[in-house]
Amino acid sequence: MKLKIKKELLLDGLSKVSKAISTKNLVPVLAGIKFELEDKGLTLTASDNDITIQVFLEKNDDMVIESTGSIIIQGKYILDIVRKLPDEYINIEVVDELKIIIYTENSEFNLNGISKNEYPNINLEKSKNPILISSKVFASIINQTSFASSNDESRPILTGINFKIMGNLLECNSTDSYRLARKVIPLNDVVEENYNIVIPSKNLLEFIKIMDDSEENISLHVFSNKILIQYQNLLFQSRLISGTYPNTANLLPDEFLLSIKTRINDLYNVIDRASILTSDKEKNIVTFEIDGNKLFVKSSSAEIGRVEEKMFIEKNNEENLKISFVAKYMMDALKSFEDDEVEISFVGEIKPIILKSSKDEGLVQLVLPIRTY
Repeated sequence: MKLKIKKELLLDGLSKVSKAISTKNLVPVLAGIKFELEDKGLTLTASDNDITIQVFLEKNDDMVIESTGSIIIQGKYILDIVRKLPDEYINIEVVDELKIIIYTENSEFNLNGISKNEYPNINLEKSKNPILISSKVFASIINQTSFASSNDESRPILTGINFKIMGNLLECNSTDSYRLARKVIPLNDVVEENYNIVIPSKNLLEFIKIMDDSEENISLHVFSNKILIQYQNLLFQSRLISGTYPNTANLLPDEFLLSIKTRINDLYNVIDRASILTSDKEKNIVTFEIDGNKLFVKSSSAEIGRVEEKMFIEKNNEENLKISFVAKYMMDALKSFEDDEVEISFVGEIKPIILKSSKDEGLVQLVLPIRTY
């Protein structure tokens, strides 16, 4: 195998696939990146058994292929070498089957490679009827829901995002039992088969980090235990979480005691300031007191002190209310909206708080209140 390639092109591919390399992996070969050089171009593959990422770099003017072949190169070292070499073009040559020489005009690195035969057989198959969705919309869905999933591995099903596809509707839900993020969007095409799957949130967050700002579609290929996402010259495969996702539809109330409207940034900043006086950032409890057209935001700590802020709001009736919640959960929910205004609806002091915006009717955030007595 012998290749001359533009540094920028190779670095882009390596940076993408390296997100699938795990430093904790018990299988040493999975710390490597598989290079497969054919006449049509270079394929880079990395996997940690949880996710697999493959990038195909098509042969063009930035690539000279002298001889084809396949080798596994330690991911950490090849990425560092390519990143730090100052030259525009980099040469990679395999000699004696497992010796790799990476060289430019003034630099030369010799690395020990691993035989391609030691790499696990990874099947990146595609389905006959993939689901097409805009890459921008997909990234938005993940950003607006993933934060509400759980980090607690004792309930693995809640560490993922639940994707339900029925006809031309995609519904995504994420919950950690204390809050719920829901996003519903129409798809351009009717999907013949219904799907109800759970994809690990952390894997989806890794995928959207790889994406650029292009408006291209991505295609989702769903199987019984995995999903393959195709985007440009990249394939991203993730395992699915097995189990039944809880039915979250019955958590959303139909009738409300009171609804208020306010500017998202103003409310976010008020809650942020109110939560300063707390010793535990994860469980900082803030109280809303709605009295007339005023919202009082309060927080107190026996050891530190107390804070109270006031802001004016719009209300839909004359009801008043007092309710407490975890500030972080409310701030995360507010951050998910791409609107200036939010409507917050209350059922009662110990019933779920619902957040919606007029700009994005498909997005609903739910935060459970906290009893303070």
